[in-house]
Amino acid sequence: MKSGIDSKVTEIIDNNFKFTDIAYVPDIDNTSLTFNNKGLRFEATTLFIDMRGSTSVLNRHNRVSVAKLHKAYFHTIVTIARSLGGEVRSFNGDGMLVFFPGTSKETLSNAVEAAMKMKWMLSSDESKVKKKMEKYSSVDFGIGIDDGKVLCSKVGVAGVNNRDLVWIGNAVNKSVKIGDNMHNRIGISTYVYSNLQDRVKYCVEKDFFGNDVNVDMWQSDYFQYNGEQQKYYYTTYYWKVV
Repeated sequence: MKSGIDSKVTEIIDNNFKFTDIAYVPDIDNTSLTFNNKGLRFEATTLFIDMRGSTSVLNRHNRVSVAKLHKAYFHTIVTIARSLGGEVRSFNGDGMLVFFPGTSKETLSNAVEAAMKMKWMLSSDESKVKKKMEKYSSVDFGIGIDDGKVLCSKVGVAGVNNRDLVWIGNAVNKSVKIGDNMHNRIGISTYVYSNLQDRVKYCVEKDFFGNDVNVDMWQSDYFQYNGEQQKYYYTTYYWKVV
């Protein structure tokens, strides 16, 4: 076993890594992904969402109740994401990565619209999903979004239960870091904010004289990333699902 591991690790570390640029989000069965030094690279807006408090829920409820809570949560997120062109990957505990492939302001804004709809479903008093999930626990979540190139590679060994995909890139890391700072809010990088379409950047409100005015839904703040302070934007606004 030792010699086999030593040989494979030497091969991985010492050999060149090759990747192919693609325009879609790969899945685990993609034949271009092998355990060799190969990968697929794509550009997308990355949305990270994490539900908090599952440990405390488990302490108060049985495993069946917790399973119901997770199934309701995952179904809601996946359905909303797919409706706007998102592909959900990496079901890791309570967290999910959603990739919206493309490089346009429209695909980027679709990711933000999806996040706003997720927020409404999980936190609005009008949402039946929130009411049902609160049978077991109040819902606490955070969403982070960034855009950029993502490298996907297959890891593990052959066998259905011994393999997975890793997703590598600043867009992934930054969306997770921003999301970790959010509590029932949506956070986005400065790049995402700078490229938003008006439909997810402004809302129309009445001024003192009753006139319609565009109001920026986003506020700025700072977080620690790569050892330095970086600006990001957050919002408490949502997009009602009808």
